[in-house]
Amino acid sequence: MKRKKIAENINEIKGAMEKTENKKEYRKLQCIYLGDTQPELSAAEIGEITQYSESSVKRIHSEFRKTGMKSLEENRGGRHRENLTLEQEEELLSRFEETSTAGQVSEISHIKAAYEIMAGKKVHKTVIYRMLHRHEFRKIVPYQRHKKGDPEKQEEFKKTSKAQ
Repeated sequence: MKRKKIAENINEIKGAMEKTENKKEYRKLQCIYLGDTQPELSAAEIGEITQYSESSVKRIHSEFRKTGMKSLEENRGGRHRENLTLEQEEELLSRFEETSTAGQVSEISHIKAAYEIMAGKKVHKTVIYRMLHRHEFRKIVPYQRHKKGDPEKQEEFKKTSKAQ
């Protein structure tokens, strides 16, 4: 079976193969190069050489025909299964940060309930802990001393008390 031409300019592919330092990109370029220069090779045979499956070889060829060199870019990354955007998470946590700084304790159950309302679905508590870690939300503990306490009077009391 004769394969359709994949690349318009095979020299462009050769040049890109020489320049790239990315292993995945090189393998894709090699796949395209072999597809154009060795028309007698099947997709399965090209896959054996480049360590791709037959279907991956066909997909790489198809994507390259459609979008050219742009198909080689790695565009995966980020949060693929996010329930809320980072901005929404920050907004949610800002409400609880205000209550924490006012001296009240923010409980995970309250944060989880608010998160579930915003997301519109139930989530596991580890989702909340990961969100807190992602935003560097920390437990704000009230002062250990009373704000009206006088350290000088306390020291004086220690000296004059009978418990010595």
